[in-house]
Amino acid sequence: MDKLTVISGCLFLAADIFAIASVATPAWISIGESASSRTVGLVWQCQTIHGRDRTCLFPQLPREWIATLLFIILGIISLTVTCGLLVMSPWHRETSRYARWIAFMGMMLFCTAAFIFPMGFYINEIGGQPYRLPNNTVVGSSYVLFILSIFFTVVGLLFAGKVCLPG
Repeated sequence: MDKLTVISGCLFLAADIFAIASVATPAWISIGESASSRTVGLVWQCQTIHGRDRTCLFPQLPREWIATLLFIILGIISLTVTCGLLVMSPWHRETSRYARWIAFMGMMLFCTAAFIFPMGFYINEIGGQPYRLPNNTVVGSSYVLFILSIFFTVVGLLFAGKVCLPG
């Protein structure tokens, strides 16, 4: 296995971990001040009221966020399959070619999810409009992790395609 394949495999694994972490944590959107705050995620919605214990429950997701969650899960599966194929590539050379295409599909799924997600900003919990958050609302750390997973996937594809050749 050459160095570029190892580097791309590590980048795909990091992207996979970041995407899983972004789905698992409820901080896609943060609303309000720190003493009384609410975080909205794709799987959990949590609220802290004036320093009390944080309570979390399953949110009623709009259709746009259900589609986002579906695309992210499919992208995670694609990257996991890609990592598996890259591990097999020293014994079966042709698997690295398939791994590149599956990783490309994962990148497209992630980019589609990133495009669709802001369409759901109109929900009552947020009170915005599609692609426009209200002033007291910011994107949270889970969204940043998801964007990092897109970045690592793109850079991993560049290394897998041997576009970024050293020296």
